[in-house]
Amino acid sequence: MIKKSKIPTILGILILLGGVFAGVILLKNTQIFKIGANPTAIPKNVRVSNLSDSSATVSWITEDQTTDFISYGTSPNTSTIVNESEGNQKFFTHSITITGLNPETNYYFEINSNGTAHDNNGIPWQFSTGKALSISQVSIPISGSVITASGQPEKRAILYVTVGGYVISTLTSDNGTFVLQLGSVRTTDLSTYAQTDPAKTLLEISVTTGRGETATAKIFPQSANPIPTLIVGQDQDFRSLQPTGSGQNPDADLNLPEAATAESKFDVSKIKIDSSKTVTLDSVNEGETVTSDKPQFFGDGPTGEKITITVHSETEIAGTTTVLSNGSWNWSPPTNLSEGPHTVTISWIDTSGITRTLTRNFVVQAGELPAFVASSSATPTSTKSPTPAPVKSPSSSPVKTTPTAISTSTSTATPAALPQSGSLTPTILLFMMGLGVLSFSFYTWKTSKDN
Repeated sequence: MIKKSKIPTILGILILLGGVFAGVILLKNTQIFKIGANPTAIPKNVRVSNLSDSSATVSWITEDQTTDFISYGTSPNTSTIVNESEGNQKFFTHSITITGLNPETNYYFEINSNGTAHDNNGIPWQFSTGKALSISQVSIPISGSVITASGQPEKRAILYVTVGGYVISTLTSDNGTFVLQLGSVRTTDLSTYAQTDPAKTLLEISVTTGRGETATAKIFPQSANPIPTLIVGQDQDFRSLQPTGSGQNPDADLNLPEAATAESKFDVSKIKIDSSKTVTLDSVNEGETVTSDKPQFFGDGPTGEKITITVHSETEIAGTTTVLSNGSWNWSPPTNLSEGPHTVTISWIDTSGITRTLTRNFVVQAGELPAFVASSSATPTSTKSPTPAPVKSPSSSPVKTTPTAISTSTSTATPAALPQSGSLTPTILLFMMGLGVLSFSFYTWKTSKDN
């Protein structure tokens, strides 16, 4: 008796295996399709500012509050990660400062927003660092505040100041204030420091809020410490203002609604200070490099004088102290400062009731290790909480990295959001089809054998 072909059995097994394989592929594709970018988390108005030979600041806004970080490198295949904030905080406005860069080097970066990477539609954003220069000895502070149309402080607004084509930026504090330094402004080719004329160099100021609202202003440096209050939704021109001394508020018509006008409750007569002395800052000289990430600031002043100390870097750290009976004062920041350039500003009220300020630039160099060191565990030893994703992390010395709203950011990895599980329906259907084919093949084989 001649045996009949068993091809149907083999064919059924192949179909069964093919069904299972196709189901797995469809399930995988279903998961991939669900990892789409949320339109409200897409970075908008991405700008690079504060370019130097070793650092740069990247800022942008999102329609929703998101947790973001930057991945950057010297090639489009970015690898080093700088996190925006501690504890996965979410913001509308974002500002991250990248430090530890090499001079005259081109860098590429991508932005990860809520777990989704954005690479500028397939073309990573990029910037180039400038020529290595010695620390500028020029100190030209500008300051001010930003408020809403109703007179409320505008916190975490991104403030840009364009000086002859070079852009510097910062985030406003929780009370809407800001301080910037013009001494480090460079020429557009970043080859040297720009020459700033207090009476002729035009400052073009723009503010962007988390709601996408803007404010603009024009002013000369001689009248910019402080700048008259910037109001969201208005274009203001302060070029005609007369020069003012530090701490004197230039006169300007803010055009605020009546409800936003508040009468000062400050009574100069209640302050008892020694008018024979003024407040000094003796612990740090202009442009000095300090070797502690938690330096102590100290100086002299009139007994009982209340002093406000603010350290500006990517974020703002502020505190107050009072001059002791021996005429001295001291203060240390509550948290470690990141490695890199910083600005400290002390302010007080003199005997005439005028707010005075004193500003110094300094550099924190807590150790000799590089700013970023490769690590297989991505467990930083700075104030950041470790994250599980393997990335390049900072050394034991804290490094400057915003916003934030902001604590100073350090390099940590933020794991991407886990994809949601897909549907098993395709796999089950194909598996059932495979079983059906297998059953039919077995029936055919059995019939042929009986015959």
